[in-house]
Amino acid sequence: MVKFTKLRLLGFKTFVEPTEFRIEPGLTGVVGPNGCGKSNLVEAMRWVMGESSYKSMRASGMDDVIFSGSGRRPGRNSAEVTLTLADVGPRAGAAFADADLLEVTRRIERESGSAYRINGREVRARDVQLLFADASTGSRSPAMVRQGQIGELIAAKPIARRAVLEEASGISGLHSRRNEAEIRLKAAAQNLDRVEDVLAEFEIQLEALKRQARQAARYRNLSAEIRRAEATLSLLRWIDARDRVDEAERERAEADRKAGERAVEQARTAVDQATAAQTLPALREAEAAAAAALQRLRLAMGEVDAEERRIRARLEELDRRLVQIAADLAREETLGADMDAALARLAEEEDELTAADRDVGAAVAEAEDRLAAAQDDLAAAESELAGHLAALADVTARRRALDRDRTDADARRARLAGESADVARERAALAAEIAAGATPDDLRAEVEEAAAIAAEAEFSVATAEEVEAAARAEEDAARAALAERERDLSRLEAEAKTLAKILDVAAGVLWPPILDRIVVDAGWEAALGAALGDDLDVSDALAAPVHWEDPGPALADPALPEGVETLAAHVAAPPLLARRLAQIGVVTRADGARLRRRLLPGQRLVSTAGDLWRWDGLTAAADAPTAAARRLSSRNRLAELEGQIDTARHAVADRRGDLDAARRRREAAAEGLRGARDAVRAAARAESEA
Repeated sequence: MVKFTKLRLLGFKTFVEPTEFRIEPGLTGVVGPNGCGKSNLVEAMRWVMGESSYKSMRASGMDDVIFSGSGRRPGRNSAEVTLTLADVGPRAGAAFADADLLEVTRRIERESGSAYRINGREVRARDVQLLFADASTGSRSPAMVRQGQIGELIAAKPIARRAVLEEASGISGLHSRRNEAEIRLKAAAQNLDRVEDVLAEFEIQLEALKRQARQAARYRNLSAEIRRAEATLSLLRWIDARDRVDEAERERAEADRKAGERAVEQARTAVDQATAAQTLPALREAEAAAAAALQRLRLAMGEVDAEERRIRARLEELDRRLVQIAADLAREETLGADMDAALARLAEEEDELTAADRDVGAAVAEAEDRLAAAQDDLAAAESELAGHLAALADVTARRRALDRDRTDADARRARLAGESADVARERAALAAEIAAGATPDDLRAEVEEAAAIAAEAEFSVATAEEVEAAARAEEDAARAALAERERDLSRLEAEAKTLAKILDVAAGVLWPPILDRIVVDAGWEAALGAALGDDLDVSDALAAPVHWEDPGPALADPALPEGVETLAAHVAAPPLLARRLAQIGVVTRADGARLRRRLLPGQRLVSTAGDLWRWDGLTAAADAPTAAARRLSSRNRLAELEGQIDTARHAVADRRGDLDAARRRREAAAEGLRGARDAVRAAARAESEA
């Protein structure tokens, strides 16, 4: 059984100075307050046993186990923990079998990693872990009991309990070695598979080298034949050159003879030249005059050509203007028809509004009559209420007088109990007063009536409070709905403004790209961007250095492969791009790879994802959308946002109308509640007075 006898720490966490803990026979414990470093000792033992997880060390990195310094002491660059073991026996392996004590040391330096030593000899971390596994312990052994581990063992699954039983039986080291052996066997099997693959590749290479060797031998044979043929050809060329040299010698002799004859002719020509020199000045003057006339004619011809070019340009411009005027005329006619239809609709709406005004006038007159009747009823009700209030005031006054009289009578009855004569006279007087006024039954009836009125008023208050609470809740719900719609509208407007700002970057460019005049269906932006690419940034203005022009009729353009749809069906573009779009087909990725060999010159295929297959073999995969595709997508998104913004604005207006209506209902309910509370207070006063 392995025994831990000593633990030595240096620079590990809070143990900056060399600290040595002796583990004596029996039980050894460490007692101290929170923060004194008890947990650091356990972590030091786990660390020296080969713990590789910094999270288990309660650190953000393994370098955090090194003392980082304090207000009075600087930090250290290394940490070291040494654990001394006794009674190890054969578990340490053949290298340390004769040692009575083993000192397992782990040292770490900042940004340099850890190093393990056993009795001063450097070993692997795996060797240290196997040493403690053979001793039925380790950095993650259940024997290292931590807080909450007992509960975890009780609730553990059978596979977790198996690890505890394996360690208790002392076979965890064998289990680790078996896992390591299995890993090595798997690695060896993978290496064998790799060797077989390499051998197969070598066989393929060997066949290729054999073919190359046969080709090299054939090349050598052909080279020898070529050299012999070249030698024969060189001999024939030399013979031919020798014959040409002889012929050249004969020609040179003939040329010398002719040179003598030409010398005689030259002498005669010199005499003729001297004779012609006398007439040369007149000829030169004639030549100068002819050259001047020729120059004038050339200048006139250049002016005529320039005038002709201007006339042709003017004619072309006039033709374009005629086409534009015809298009404008057609558009104006369409607009005129639309305006006529709109005027007809407005006339119908005017008739409907006139009829509605007549109906509204009748309704207003009827409402005014009802208002006058309601005002008369209100005046009558107010006068009746005033009469009831006056009667209630009179009853209240009489009741108060009777209360005072009754109080005085009781006092007199108490004071004059022995004076029966006075009591009789007082009774007679009281009887006379009661006979002159209201009876107690009448007063009791008035009190009960006032209590009923008060109860009815309280019920009205409760009803009004419920109505006011419901109206307030309705107003809060309408306000929340309005706030939500306003947030949606703000979000949509912000996104639309951002997209508009992005799309208007090229608004001030002298020659805007033709991309701004193209409308593509949603989802087809990547296909158009892959099909045309940077050509979409070219302008259609004729004055631009690089521009699109009318390519002419598509009489001899080839047709796309059978069953392939053209991209023009999903793109609304200027007529200048009609021929280009007609030669672009839209297919799936699988069909594009299959049909690309059937393309004719000038044709290409694209997919909705942005894949491209061109007739000359160029193939481009859809890795990312092009700038043109993103711009088209942004434009489609902006158009969609404009529709959503209109819908959101209508929704905001509707919610604002609902809020105003709810606010009016809440104010009406609050007014009714105030009236009901006033009625309750008036009824309470009447009841108290009765």
